Amino acid sequence: MGQILQVANGSSNATKTKIMYQAFLSYNQLEEHLLFLIKKGLLHYDGNTRTFRTTEKGIQFLEVYHHIEEMIK
Repeated sequence: MGQILQVANGSSNATKTKIMYQAFLSYNQLEEHLLFLIKKGLLHYDGNTRTFRTTEKGIQFLEVYHHIEEMIK
């Protein structure tokens, strides 16, 4: 999920295809994770451009995620 948020945070045109390939997910995995992230308010979907972007809450999640990742190393 961190990878999905990272892709959507670093790009203004994060489409399903782009996220799927950059996060190394199958289509079914992608759909499941996108729904979850949107429900939790971590990801926003723009129906006009059909793109995703990471919300402020999602960016905060990424910061904590990266901090924990560094602690584990």
